[in-house]
Amino acid sequence: MEQKKGTDWTLLRRVIATAKPFNSLFVQSIFLAIIITPFSIAQPFIVQQIVDNNIIKGQKEGMLLMAGLFVTVLIINVVMKYYFIYISAELGQSVIKDMRVKVFKHITNLQLRYFDKTPIGTSTTRTINDIEAINNVFAQGVITILADFITLLAVIGIMLYTSWRLTAIVFITMPFMMLATYVFKEKVKVSYQKVRTQIANMNAFLQERITGMKIVQIFNAEKQEAEAFKKINHSYTSANLDSVFYYAVFFPVVELVSAVSLALMIWLGAKGYIQDKVSFGALVAFPLYLNLLFRPIRFLADKFNTLQMGLVASERVFKILDNTNYIESNGTNVVGKLKGKIDFNDVSFAYDDVNYVLKNISFSVRPGQTLALVGSTGSGKSTIINILNRFYEIQKGQILIDDIDIKSYDLKALRDRIAIVLQDVFLFEGTVLENISLRDEAISYEKVIEAAKNIGAHEFIERLPGGYHYLVSERGSNLSVGQRQLISFVRALVFDPDILILDEATSSIDTESETVIQYAIEKLIKRRTSIIIAHRLSTIKHAQNILVLSNGHILESGNHEDLLNRPDGHYRLLYDMQFAELTSQ
Repeated sequence: MEQKKGTDWTLLRRVIATAKPFNSLFVQSIFLAIIITPFSIAQPFIVQQIVDNNIIKGQKEGMLLMAGLFVTVLIINVVMKYYFIYISAELGQSVIKDMRVKVFKHITNLQLRYFDKTPIGTSTTRTINDIEAINNVFAQGVITILADFITLLAVIGIMLYTSWRLTAIVFITMPFMMLATYVFKEKVKVSYQKVRTQIANMNAFLQERITGMKIVQIFNAEKQEAEAFKKINHSYTSANLDSVFYYAVFFPVVELVSAVSLALMIWLGAKGYIQDKVSFGALVAFPLYLNLLFRPIRFLADKFNTLQMGLVASERVFKILDNTNYIESNGTNVVGKLKGKIDFNDVSFAYDDVNYVLKNISFSVRPGQTLALVGSTGSGKSTIINILNRFYEIQKGQILIDDIDIKSYDLKALRDRIAIVLQDVFLFEGTVLENISLRDEAISYEKVIEAAKNIGAHEFIERLPGGYHYLVSERGSNLSVGQRQLISFVRALVFDPDILILDEATSSIDTESETVIQYAIEKLIKRRTSIIIAHRLSTIKHAQNILVLSNGHILESGNHEDLLNRPDGHYRLLYDMQFAELTSQ
């Protein structure tokens, strides 16, 4: 438990440190938290003075002045509270705006290994919900708690100064209040942690199901998924109801204790007044002091929980920011253009550092050559292109481009010279132009049109309503597979890469579209080093070298004719199977 408390303080210091760029707002909010206190407690004190010195003694002189003073203090108090609430909220919003950018930037630089293991909904929850909870650390947490503590100490001080007897009566009920506050704080803390866990689960579930809704509907799984969501939703609702239950119990208990305290004060205070031990002004002012005392206590527990919620959320956010699972760019070699020579020297790689997907792979590609990768699913084809781009770090061996280790290249400079066209083309919501240029201001509209014309995509884009300004739906759902693929080819060409990788780019294309796509591929690979992954062997006849992979090993290598002339070869077997399928159709 002590360790956890230490962790909380460390977290709190770290969260507060995020406000450093906004020191002015932070200092203003602290200053207002302190300066509000005397104006808050001055009001009951002025009431007491009016009762004792003017009303009881029947002195009308000065009453108007005191009443004016009361109104002035009230107005100042209201104005300062407005600025305190506004500035605290502005500080919180400024911090989380800055933090969202940091988290998003950090996530975009993480290794793909992180995304392999982390559901998208979880990352979304961290970037939106959890960061929003950190706002409350400033807007409703540490600063307002500080203001409440200062008010409590000041109220207790003025109460003791006014009448220690009435203060002692009020303190009779204080242990019950403190006990109720502690129990409430602990219970709500546990329920909040459950809420955060359940909302992350719900976001992950929804993200995955909505993205894969086509599969859900194809297999008529709507009912099963609805039942699964109902269970997750029930768990989330139960966690929220637990916290609501504790709130529903705590606030009536606080009201009860406060009422008992007021009753005792009036009863025993009246006796004190009769015995001339307590002034009537003090008796009138003390219910106001009592309100100033119990109101912070009543909300302190809630604010402590708000603070705790923010700390729990910040711990999750900092866990992402502390994640060092990203490719380090320690290389200093920045080149404007690559020749395109590629060498894999005894390369071995495992996604989990244990089960190797590639085992002692070695091959070379000369500048301007086309290398084709062939093999069954899981043979290691896509892994080769993943490690060539340094999406993952290899465990053994060495990868060279132009006789230089890829780790010696600046990571951005390396990836700028390599383009990949994937089988599953991902298009963002936006215009065709934005999906091609990816909002890179260095790529002009004219350059996009030129690239589209070069590979035969310009005519199809022009036929779209709005042409290059046609609005593409999420993931390109309002375009055909062939259209999406052509846009991805233009995207690859417009960046003018020196090394081009085509990952099964024609596997999902119909026969009619394949001719257009094949023309685009020929234009793309012209005068470029190319690596092509293909299931259709007819599309890689032109490749100077073909590697046949199986279970992370190279079984065969050679050009199309060489491999066909090996009667017992694996490539010949694959080719005969595909030829048999085509003739049977």
